[in-house]
Amino acid sequence: MSGKVLLSTAYLPPAEYFARLNGAEEALIEKEENYLKQSYRNRCYILSASGPQSLSVPVYLGSFHKTPVREIRIDYSKRWQQVHLRAIVSAYSSSPFFLYYYEVLENIILKNHDFLLDLNMELLLAVMNMLKIRAKISFTTGFVPLAKTENDFRYKISPKKKTDYQNKPYIQVFTGERGFTGGLSIVDLLFNAGPESMNYL
Repeated sequence: MSGKVLLSTAYLPPAEYFARLNGAEEALIEKEENYLKQSYRNRCYILSASGPQSLSVPVYLGSFHKTPVREIRIDYSKRWQQVHLRAIVSAYSSSPFFLYYYEVLENIILKNHDFLLDLNMELLLAVMNMLKIRAKISFTTGFVPLAKTENDFRYKISPKKKTDYQNKPYIQVFTGERGFTGGLSIVDLLFNAGPESMNYL
């Protein structure tokens, strides 16, 4: 895909997110929208021994007011960092490329970012570096009205929606009897496929 893509902020999003980034010259990350619950903005899915597992970053939402995503603060009263890192270690410590990537992700997650947007952005840039995706990243400066263009993926890439994106199967730690599981966080692909990950986007 060439040109510009429009994406939401996302916490260790699925392979589709990076497939849309790959080949794009520029990506605009939406920071002016009102925060959307139960989306990839603060959650991802990994593959545990018992199947897909949701990891969610707890956030303060204020009262009943709509809050711009750029103002969403992370709630550290819950020990989410330890929960996420333990789950990732449990799921992927036996994967072929775990040791190549885990420490970088661990260090970012443990940084205690105030804002969800900052945590997501640092993880995004780190993963793009691992995948060698070179798209220029910038933020929107005002809310971009919903466009019916192919390159607006802010609300298309969602755990609640099926898209036309097809995950290319690769060997997973817990493939077993269930076969390949798609729609997982990019970490699943990185830990299992390593430098070959780009071949599966």
